[in-house]
Amino acid sequence: MLIDVHAHIWKGKYEQDKRNIVKACRLYGISRIYISGLGSQQPDEQEVKEVNAEVHQFMKEEKDLVRGYCSINPANKNCLDTLKQGIEEYGMSGMKLWVATFCDDPRVYPLIEQCIQYDVPILIHAFHKAVGQLPFESHSWNVANLARRYPEARIIMAHMAANCYTGLKPIRDLDNVWTDFSGTIIRGEDINYAKETIGAKRILYGTDMPGASPLVCMGQVEEADLTPEEKEQIFYKNAMDLFQ
Repeated sequence: MLIDVHAHIWKGKYEQDKRNIVKACRLYGISRIYISGLGSQQPDEQEVKEVNAEVHQFMKEEKDLVRGYCSINPANKNCLDTLKQGIEEYGMSGMKLWVATFCDDPRVYPLIEQCIQYDVPILIHAFHKAVGQLPFESHSWNVANLARRYPEARIIMAHMAANCYTGLKPIRDLDNVWTDFSGTIIRGEDINYAKETIGAKRILYGTDMPGASPLVCMGQVEEADLTPEEKEQIFYKNAMDLFQ
């Protein structure tokens, strides 16, 4: 069994992305996939509405396969109403924060508090780049700041923050933070380091589809020094526990 906690539908590419994601899930045996809609780095209220509506449409078309994150721009005045629509009306499973604000920006706090009330996880894009860091792209220490402020929140730090050797240290002792290794930037040795640093129970399988191959992400786990039970935890058991 495989559960993918990190994939996307990009604005303007709905049919193409949907087709590629469904094909890959069937080919590689992914039984559940969590999707967020993305577009520009600073989406206005209308754009956020459109990308969330596309995710909702995907959920309706592939009811057994697709679950959704509600994408949010905390800078938009209607962000709490957007979250309410995503969770209560669309039946989405969590909230997605990308690069519109740092994740520990005070404007995020009411959203986290609402997610705690809804009892849903928060997926946070986190990345550390030597070149090309976006103006409000969260680092792992931003995630750690937020997690310490809200220990009741269930947070997924995406991509191991791009560099597991620096990205995991700030969250090492924060049991309310999980991490995925979505994308093609992680190697088997990095999974080993993550296991040693935070334990296999806090690592989640994610692909970053349609931008990366599920097969590559599967290989990263298979090549790592893991027991069969630890592989099962990463491939699906941890996600089942997290999303309840």
